[in-house]
Amino acid sequence: MPKMKTHSGAKKRFKVSGSGKLMRRKAGKNHLLEHKSSKLKRGKDGRTEVAKADQKQVKKLLGR
Repeated sequence: MPKMKTHSGAKKRFKVSGSGKLMRRKAGKNHLLEHKSSKLKRGKDGRTEVAKADQKQVKKLLGR
């Protein structure tokens, strides 16, 4: 059986942390930022962990 390919879209969106957690960007920081408060925009900085319900699917897409 051939090797499973990593999903190209998923590899751009998710990273695995050093401790093995699946990390993602927070939504809402791409466009229409003019009317959003600075506090809200700062809150969207950085990465957060993928929800437990989605982790199985994301791992599959990443070939893990």
